[in-house]
Amino acid sequence: MTVATLASGAAPIAAGTDLSAFGHDPWWLVVAKALAIFVFLILTPLVALLAERKVMAWMQMRVGPNRVGPKGTLQSLADGIKLALKEGIVPAGVDRPVYLLAPIISIVPAIMAFAVIPFGPEVSVFGHRTPLQLTDLQVAVLYVLAVTSVGVYGIVLAGWASGSTYPLLGGLRSTAQVISYEVAMGLSFAAVFLDAGTMSTSGIVASQYGTWYLFVLLPSFLIYVTSMVGETNRAPFDLPEAEGELVGGFHTEYSSLRFAMFMLAEYINMVTVSALATTLFLGGWHAPWPISIWDGANTGWWPVLWFTAKVWGFLFVFIWLRATLPRLRYDQFMNLGWKVLIPAALLWVMLVAGARALRLEGHDAAAITLVVAGVVVAVALLALLWRVQRRIRSAAAPAPPAPFDPMAGGFPVPPLPGQSLPEFDRAGGSR
Repeated sequence: MTVATLASGAAPIAAGTDLSAFGHDPWWLVVAKALAIFVFLILTPLVALLAERKVMAWMQMRVGPNRVGPKGTLQSLADGIKLALKEGIVPAGVDRPVYLLAPIISIVPAIMAFAVIPFGPEVSVFGHRTPLQLTDLQVAVLYVLAVTSVGVYGIVLAGWASGSTYPLLGGLRSTAQVISYEVAMGLSFAAVFLDAGTMSTSGIVASQYGTWYLFVLLPSFLIYVTSMVGETNRAPFDLPEAEGELVGGFHTEYSSLRFAMFMLAEYINMVTVSALATTLFLGGWHAPWPISIWDGANTGWWPVLWFTAKVWGFLFVFIWLRATLPRLRYDQFMNLGWKVLIPAALLWVMLVAGARALRLEGHDAAAITLVVAGVVVAVALLALLWRVQRRIRSAAAPAPPAPFDPMAGGFPVPPLPGQSLPEFDRAGGSR
């Protein structure tokens, strides 16, 4: 990695991304890396399902799973076995080839995206020096964005092929949702590209040595975190499922192992966007402070631990949001994407581009200006979000109950609990 620091105190700008370390591994090492990524993506949702139920029970003062295995630790495994052994029912009116293909389309892109995620630096594996990353590209982050965008086709096709109203509505919602929030997500990526000077994931991680983009590009981080929750259809943005409105949304007509594949795809997508957030904004596999003071913190296999801990931090945020926030209305959700996130992201990209131009001119205050502008835009974004939340709360406030009229339907009815009969005077009229 070649890094040129153009101004004292400014963040390093990658002058060129050296990808010569990739493409030279023996075949068995490539297979081992691919298997390691696959096992990681299968085991993490298995643990995340149990952790979600345990954490939500703790937050909501419930017991949670405590029967299967020691303190309920085998509950998610038992659920997976149960789903696999249940009968797979295919409704009569479905488009069978598309219906069967949709779960596969949902899960495969999420796994493919991990091909360019760096887990750590170069290490020695049986005498071979290799980076802890399957491969890298000059446009690696665009590859992740393109591949994860394909996953929405699984949801859309599942809703369309089911031949039912509610799944179709869920698929249409997912289409509009992904289109809306991918715009904001792409703009948050653009700010990182501008500051790092590269689209390679390993180059972006290297450019964050010493200072993470969480602090330098705070508005991009906030926009990305909001967009990634919308991209993964998680609460409070789980509108394609919306059990209270659409029964179960796009997977209403699915059962058994095919339904389990949709659940697995959702959790793998959560891991993927969390890993991408770690790579772009939290320094990737670099150790957090004060652990980074230790000289060996960023060498050997230790960075895998720091990377995994950061990913699990984001997964905890997903669980936290689901346990505390109610689902938004669809119009509120779209207003947040188009009227708040996208304008804020456009403004922030312009500021980052201006700061980069100043840095290329050799101005020492460019980095300071960038940080200050980031704080200002972040505060403005939070103010807009607070205003939207106030509107949501005011719209959700219950209306005062109408006075009870026992003769409203033309014949007398008794009052319901909480209602009372109006007082009548001796002449027979109500007071």
